[in-house]
Amino acid sequence: MYLVCGEALFDFFSENDASGVASKVNFKAIAGGSPFNVAVGLRRLGVDAALFAGLSTDYLGRRLLQVLQDEGVRTDYLLDFAAPTTLAMVAVGANGSPQYSFRGEGCADRQLQPKHLPELGREVRGLHIGSFSLVVQPIADTLLALVRRESGKRLISLDPNVRLNPEPNIELWRSRIATLVEHADLIKVSDEDLGLLYPEQDPAQVIAGWLQHRCQLVFLTRGGEGATVFSRAHGSWSVPACTVKIADTVGAGDTFQAALIAWLTEQQLDSVEGLRELSREQIEAMVRFAVKAAALTCSKTGPDLPYRQQLDLH
Repeated sequence: MYLVCGEALFDFFSENDASGVASKVNFKAIAGGSPFNVAVGLRRLGVDAALFAGLSTDYLGRRLLQVLQDEGVRTDYLLDFAAPTTLAMVAVGANGSPQYSFRGEGCADRQLQPKHLPELGREVRGLHIGSFSLVVQPIADTLLALVRRESGKRLISLDPNVRLNPEPNIELWRSRIATLVEHADLIKVSDEDLGLLYPEQDPAQVIAGWLQHRCQLVFLTRGGEGATVFSRAHGSWSVPACTVKIADTVGAGDTFQAALIAWLTEQQLDSVEGLRELSREQIEAMVRFAVKAAALTCSKTGPDLPYRQQLDLH
């Protein structure tokens, strides 16, 4: 079982209003949040998964709980809080890239404290952390404590997924990511994230530094340009993107992340030792599986992550 840690929220997508009345704005609300999406994505790809998160007792929080239950995500690591559900207002640009505005201060998904940390049994094969839960308090320090406690005991994957709306202090992001990198076995990062974190540095040099710690594999996603693999054991190479008609790119990175974990689980390599044993050919198969999965998400509106059988059909 894989334990995904972090925020759960609702994305409010703006929709065109044919009436043209300025006082009226149409939205379509979709359950989301990067960790939430990864947990759902893992289940859809056939992996037993749970979410460690704070959920609101309000109407939207109960809807998030219902989605997790409907998707088969284990709910025994969820905690209820009498605080609002985070809202992410999303406007999609002409190229399909989303622009976010967050309403999250004091919301339920931020409320996890070190006292809420669960004891993990042997059935928990790995942990995934990422997005703004890494830097907003008190959940940020809670997740750091969890990662420090579990590093080396089970597979840890990290996706910085930098979001400056909920936390605009890029120095805080840099500092926290630098600390977390020391404990992660697998890192997925977008070229956009690296551009925000280290605008003056060559991405390859940044990633080479990450591989000096315990990390074995880094996957750099580059949108329509595909992805580049950085392996401590096998060097670096790139894989092209799949050709697809893009609806939007919301959830593509989360799909890529879930697919990496799902591939490792299917091959029974979802462990610290398993990751170290991967051949170049296995890593190639892994990244191509993730690229294909992400392309399917890009062909649909919003974070509608693919099911395992869909990948066999494409």
